[in-house]
Amino acid sequence: MQRERHSSRSSTRRSRTVLAAGMLAALLALSGCGGADSSDSKSAADSADNKAAAPAGRADSAGGESDRGATDGSPARSTRSPALTTTHVIRKASLSVEVKSVPKAAAAARSVTEDAGGLVANESTDRVDDTHEMSHLVLRVPQAEYDAVLRKLAGGGKLLSRTSEAKDVTDQVVDVESRIATQRASVARVRKLMARAEKIADVVALEGELSNRQAELESLLARQESLKDRTTLATITLDLSEPESAAQGADDDDPGFVDALGGGWHAFVTMVKWIAMAVGAAAPFLAAAAALLLLWRLVRTRLTRRGAPRAAEHAPVPTAAPEHAPAPPETPSAP
Repeated sequence: MQRERHSSRSSTRRSRTVLAAGMLAALLALSGCGGADSSDSKSAADSADNKAAAPAGRADSAGGESDRGATDGSPARSTRSPALTTTHVIRKASLSVEVKSVPKAAAAARSVTEDAGGLVANESTDRVDDTHEMSHLVLRVPQAEYDAVLRKLAGGGKLLSRTSEAKDVTDQVVDVESRIATQRASVARVRKLMARAEKIADVVALEGELSNRQAELESLLARQESLKDRTTLATITLDLSEPESAAQGADDDDPGFVDALGGGWHAFVTMVKWIAMAVGAAAPFLAAAAALLLLWRLVRTRLTRRGAPRAAEHAPVPTAAPEHAPAPPETPSAP
């Protein structure tokens, strides 16, 4: 009986072991299939995004890749050539113009910019002296109106200097767009995995991965917005100044009698003003000093008057000398 029980227990354990091994193999097979499917879908999405963002000049290489994919057994890609990529250029210009009136020229520049659909990003005006001003304006205008606005601004006065720059950033724009599409697909996959996750550890790990990928996606979106702003609106820096020839001519003239007379009168009036200001500032102190001096004299006079009778009362009375004073005794002379 004991042997039969022992054999039955051994067979039961063996059957359980075989069943557990079979379930483990099935789970491994299922997870391998799921990972392969996800990797295949990721590669397919990435390749589709890269092909959609590829420039027109790479049509032959794209066609070669599609032929190789069909030979390897992967799903056949469309042999249609991609559309031409739009060129994205960042334009900058700097102008220095001499005008007769800086305020009028600045107002005209603002009007030209607003009429073209642009805006004034920054403006500052400085007064060099009593008669001259300088203005610095940063204008943002649409790319289509860039050349026309430059011509109008340069024709508003005497052009002193002009510099322009154009930078092609088409590759950067296409790369950012492709990376954004890939990152969005990656975020969507992580969210699907989070929806199917059952363990807390898996959920925590997936949340951390999702936050990292979302942060990278937001960084790419901010970069895309910056590129869009710089490629949509061109930047024009305008410096306006007034001529100094009139002021220099006035300074070079020799002064005459009238100029000397006017200068002397101005100096005299200025001196009188300063003296009047000094007297006005010292008047309270002078009044206080005069009052103290007057008070001191009054006190001194009263004290002198009171002290004179007292001195006469206490003075000694002089005595008269006797009419015949006795003569001093004579001393005998030596033999």
